[in-house]
Amino acid sequence: MKLSETLRKSIHISSLIIPISYRYLMGFNRRLVFSLLLLAFTVSIIIEFHRFWQKGFRKTFNRMFGLILRRHERKDFTGATYLLFSGMICVAFLEPLIASCAMAYLSIGDTFAAMVGMNFGKRKFLGLSKSLEGSLACFVSCLVFGLLWLNSSPYQSSFIALALGGSLAATLAELWRLPLDDNLKIPFVSGLVMTGLSIII
Repeated sequence: MKLSETLRKSIHISSLIIPISYRYLMGFNRRLVFSLLLLAFTVSIIIEFHRFWQKGFRKTFNRMFGLILRRHERKDFTGATYLLFSGMICVAFLEPLIASCAMAYLSIGDTFAAMVGMNFGKRKFLGLSKSLEGSLACFVSCLVFGLLWLNSSPYQSSFIALALGGSLAATLAELWRLPLDDNLKIPFVSGLVMTGLSIII
């Protein structure tokens, strides 16, 4: 279980390449990044449905990726497909700096929550299977990243509030029992909270 989750989160953290590329390689070119994510999402959806409908392909897919698939993903979309979809929505509807931060919160916060919780989590709280240690790791890792990432125009006067609010939102979304994939909840909730804060502050 630990090996499987470690491999899964190692791949998950690599999704940081999306917000980093969006900002530093593509200069927040919304149209280009949305098009690339749409292309990747389309390919992913084709693979998903081919996996559902073709028994032979499903066996090959499970043989290749079975170690990192969660049980429910064998009959549902994988986390990668949800991640690509949430990335598209963030790029389409959120201001670029906030969109990229929300996507990064997913990569960083979810990974730190899982790894710290799995290895050091002792205190379960709120009647959940999640640990206090894992949730704190999610919040702190997102906060540190947000303080560095958002300290730029147009948010130099409000980046601390945005980082705090976004990090708390990402942590609460990761804890939320709403039956949605974390790859949807974390960027959507944190992105909306940061957008709201950017308007009122």
